[in-house]
Amino acid sequence: MTLPASLAADLTAKFGDKVKENIPLAPYTSARIGGPADVLITAGSADELAEMISLLWKNEADYFILGGGSNILISDKGVRGITVLNRAKAVRFENDRQPKVWAESGVVFSNLANRCALKGFSGLEWASTVPGTIGGAVYGNAGAFQGDTAGNLISTELLTGGGRQSWPVEKMAYGYRTSILKRGEIKATILSAELTLKNATKEEVSVKIAEFSERRKASQPPGASLGSMFKNPPDDYAGRLIEAAGLKGTRIGKAEISPLHGNFFVNHGKTDADDIHALIELVRKTVKDKFGVELELEIELIGEWDY
Repeated sequence: MTLPASLAADLTAKFGDKVKENIPLAPYTSARIGGPADVLITAGSADELAEMISLLWKNEADYFILGGGSNILISDKGVRGITVLNRAKAVRFENDRQPKVWAESGVVFSNLANRCALKGFSGLEWASTVPGTIGGAVYGNAGAFQGDTAGNLISTELLTGGGRQSWPVEKMAYGYRTSILKRGEIKATILSAELTLKNATKEEVSVKIAEFSERRKASQPPGASLGSMFKNPPDDYAGRLIEAAGLKGTRIGKAEISPLHGNFFVNHGKTDADDIHALIELVRKTVKDKFGVELELEIELIGEWDY
């Protein structure tokens, strides 16, 4: 892609060697799948992320923000425009009356949960197996083990058309694996989040994290995957429906519906995004035909697709 001369000059002048062209994105995703970014620019702090996004908005440039790379499927053709790699990772703990933690949006959620354990703070144990970033969790209301982001979030700092704003959790209009941002009801970029914690001991928190980790290993496949592929329909589970449809273990190319958990698709090598997409369509059609249930994707399709 050829950037407008003015934008190319501004990006280079402000961010120098943080701007790179034609960079493969597969290594930046949990599934290790996806084509190249036309332009990849790395944000090292929330301030830098805000500066980059403001510049892109000003130039009306196409862009995509990449965090931990989970819950997304990047097309084999890659991503046109600019991909902003969010590596804003500052963390600050506070313990005035009520313990809480402030974290920039590029912080890996599971790492934060373990840092809380080391300080004897509980409340985020459920997030110890969540592979994505704080930004992705706030955006999609990530959850596990009966916990979710909505239950811990105090407020989030957003970059909007009106500048930087602090939003309380209520304004995020959370639902199951969704938010006002994910539904596209407002244009904004997540810069940081403040989360509530509880006082505990290192031992108590570590035991709970170890328990959740063992449960995850027992129920979810190892290896490269996108995370949960489909949202659970009301009063049911996507994995149960996929298993009941006889699809566990089905392979297309090197992509497989896990024999361990039907809602996880595993990359067994240099898997094409198109193979994963073909499995998605197979599951949707089969489950719809057999049970009358239309499965909704939990992941997002990113990049240039032919369908």
